[in-house]
Amino acid sequence: MVTGGASGIGLATARALVADGYRVVLADIDAAKADAAAQELGDSASGLGMDVTDEASVAAGFEATTGLHAVVNSAGLSMAGLISELELAHWNTTVDVCLTGSFLVLKHASRHIADGGSITCISSLNGRQPGTGMAAYCAAKAGVLMLIQVAALELAPRQIRVNAISPGLVDTPLVAGVPLVPGLQEDYIENTPLGRAGRPEEIAAMAAFLASDQATWMTGSAIDLNGGAHLKRYPDLLGHVQAMMQPPTA
Repeated sequence: MVTGGASGIGLATARALVADGYRVVLADIDAAKADAAAQELGDSASGLGMDVTDEASVAAGFEATTGLHAVVNSAGLSMAGLISELELAHWNTTVDVCLTGSFLVLKHASRHIADGGSITCISSLNGRQPGTGMAAYCAAKAGVLMLIQVAALELAPRQIRVNAISPGLVDTPLVAGVPLVPGLQEDYIENTPLGRAGRPEEIAAMAAFLASDQATWMTGSAIDLNGGAHLKRYPDLLGHVQAMMQPPTA
């Protein structure tokens, strides 16, 4: 099962797993979009409506999925704002999807996945690198990194491996607005030693590796997959946005 499977990293991961011979369930809050994506992948894929913030929805999704050997949780979103101004509702939405959603997926995946299986959570560069205006997202993704370590300890007796991938800037719908903010994408690239954004397929390849028999001795690991961006600084996202909003000088 791949959550957030209808687009971006989730869809690329589903595509990679199908290529590796898996039958894949694409779970997404947009059931119609998940069904459409699954049809494109052929008979080895099926769509499923799932809201990772709703325990009943998560439980039902896993109960309906048989023969489960690998789970990739890629559902996520971000709402930016300075701590002094961030609305509690926006904090709650980000934490609910990114952290509580990861907990619920881990909880119910652990009840249904076969012994010797693999669970991978998509965290973020922001799980270890702070960004101005990103308190909710940074806190949630840092929480995911500790959550997978606890889960790795608890599920080790069943030989179930639990790991995380921490991408940096990846060309997905989640960051489609980045090029619209003058200077922001350039700031990201300047602070990425390999000098470019990532591709969803690159994250998917790592997720497929973690699900495979080649990673049977890897658990509790958080893999920085961000072109080296964790070695430098995070762009001043809000600074770029505020500069864009300033009226032009005469």
